[in-house]
Amino acid sequence: MKAKAATVAEYLAALPHDRRKPLEAVREVIRKNLDQAYEEGIQYGMIGYFVPHKLYPAGYHADPKQPLPFAHLASQKNHMALYMMCLYCDKKHLSWFKKAWAKTGKRLDMGKSCVRFKKVEDLALDVIGEAIARVPAKEFIAYYEKNTKRR
Repeated sequence: MKAKAATVAEYLAALPHDRRKPLEAVREVIRKNLDQAYEEGIQYGMIGYFVPHKLYPAGYHADPKQPLPFAHLASQKNHMALYMMCLYCDKKHLSWFKKAWAKTGKRLDMGKSCVRFKKVEDLALDVIGEAIARVPAKEFIAYYEKNTKRR
């Protein structure tokens, strides 16, 4: 569900309590582990973490006016989701992520780059934090360029 919020605070305030609290918890983990080169804002109607144009002027290949997306956090119709492009772009990172998650004993409900969840207790927050921390912006740009053949 695309939100009409212009800021992260507006996005969170518009959510019911049972959605706001889990998203705030995941947001806290992301922000604690995020490379300072990334920025947080609303992108594609979700809470987004992206490489700003000042660092990567080419922007996102599908829409160069958009900064390069790294991760998103959203309240969808039937679940909440964390989208991590760093997993989609790098098979080694994805393999590490799945193995680290499996060690927690928690069930992983995952698409290509999204982890779906209904409550924060479903998540391996430490694994999410490490996944975010393992990919600084410069490394993410290199993954992105390799996978999109942009240089």
